[in-house]
Amino acid sequence: MPKLVFDEEQVRKVIDRVVERTFNMDFSWDWPGGVAFYGVCEAYEATGNEDYLVKLKEWVDDNMEDGLPRLSVNGVSIGHSLLTLYQATGEEKYLDIAKEMADFLASKAERFADGIFQHTVNSLHDVFPQQAWVDTMFMAGYYLLRIGHLLGNKEYFEDGLKQYHGHEEFLQDPDTNLYYHGWDHGSQNHLSGIYWARGNSWAALTMAKALKFIEVQHPSYMIIDGSLRDQLSALVRLQSPEGLWHTVLNDESSYLEVSGSAGIGAALLMQGRLYNKYSQKTIDGILSRIKEDGTVTDVSAGTAIMKDIEGYRNVPYKRIQGWGQGLALTFLAELLRTKENPFG
Repeated sequence: MPKLVFDEEQVRKVIDRVVERTFNMDFSWDWPGGVAFYGVCEAYEATGNEDYLVKLKEWVDDNMEDGLPRLSVNGVSIGHSLLTLYQATGEEKYLDIAKEMADFLASKAERFADGIFQHTVNSLHDVFPQQAWVDTMFMAGYYLLRIGHLLGNKEYFEDGLKQYHGHEEFLQDPDTNLYYHGWDHGSQNHLSGIYWARGNSWAALTMAKALKFIEVQHPSYMIIDGSLRDQLSALVRLQSPEGLWHTVLNDESSYLEVSGSAGIGAALLMQGRLYNKYSQKTIDGILSRIKEDGTVTDVSAGTAIMKDIEGYRNVPYKRIQGWGQGLALTFLAELLRTKENPFG
C-alpha cells in the first residue's frame, strides 16, 4: 500500500481550530462533553499543545466544584478526560472522581444477562430496559479498560472486557460482521436492525484502542482482534467515493455522516499501512467537512434506536455536535501519529 500523503502542518492548524471551536460550545457533565473532551485529550497527546490541557483543566475544575451529578452509563464518559488530566498533572483529585465513576459502574449501574450494562442516560424519562446499545463500548467498556489498566485493577479491567465480549455477542452480525445499533434482551431482537455508522465507529475505535492494553496471551486479545478485523474488512467495502460512510452503512440513499466516518477512519489508521488506500480518501473527506472556524459539519444529532430506516435517514445533521468535534479530533490526532510509524 502507498504511504499516506498529507500536510502535517495543515492538520495541526485544523486541530487547533477544531479545539478552539469545541471550547466555545457549552457542555454539561454528560456524554456530548465526554466525547468532545476525549477528542481534545487525543489532540493534546498527539500534538503536545499544553494550551489544550489548560483549557480542559479549567472546564473540569469549574464543574467539579458543583460535585458529581446523577451518573449513568453514558455519563461516565467524562471520566476519559479525568484519566488524561491525572496522567498529565499527577493531581489526585482527578483520579478520585474517576474511581468514583468506575465504582458506580461496578456496583450501581443496571445490568442484564451475564452482567452486561443496560444503556442508561442522564434522564429519568428515557429508560431502555434490558437494552444493549453499541455506544456503551466507548462510554463505559473502554473507560473501565483504561482505568483498570492505569491502576492495575483487575476487576475493572475484566469488567471492561466483559462489556466488549457481551456487546460483540449481542450486536455483531455473524453474516455481515457489522454491528447493529442495539439489542433488546427481553424481546430477543435487534430492534430496528440497522447498521448505524456512528455505532460501528464506537465499536471499531474502542476495539482498536483496547488492543494496546491487552496482553497478546490473554484470551480476550484474539476475540477482540478477530471481531475488529472482520468488521473493518466489511466497512472498507462500504466506503463512499468521497471517503466517508453513509449514516446507514448499507443504504446509499442515506446521507454521508462525518462523526461515524471519523471514528471508523481512526480505527483504520491504527491498522498501519493495510488500509492506506481507504484512509487516504478519508483524510480528504474529513478535512473537506471542517469549516474555517473549526466546526465539524454533517454530523448527525443524538440518535436513539429509531423505529425504522426512515428514522435514521431523517435524523438532522445541520448543527455542530460535541461528538462530531471529538471524533474528528480523534481521527486527526491518529493521523499525526502515523508519522511516528515507519511502516505506516
